Amino acid sequence: MTVPRAAGEDHPGSVATFDQHVGLGAIALDDGREVAFHSTQLADGTRRTEVGARVTARVVRWHRGELEATAVTAA
Repeated sequence: MTVPRAAGEDHPGSVATFDQHVGLGAIALDDGREVAFHSTQLADGTRRTEVGARVTARVVRWHRGELEATAVTAA
């Protein structure tokens, strides 16, 4: 799998899913890929977001080689 831009760069997208009870969600990047995120990665510290919210996220590979969103901020 290739990352559309360099891993570690900020990518725009929208929150596709979010379960506030477990703190897990997914971001649909504007390039068509989907990446997981945890509520602890929300930069505003609220640990809450809404499906459809426009965000920017830093995309990194974690230990299993899968993509994960970090430093998620409102766009």
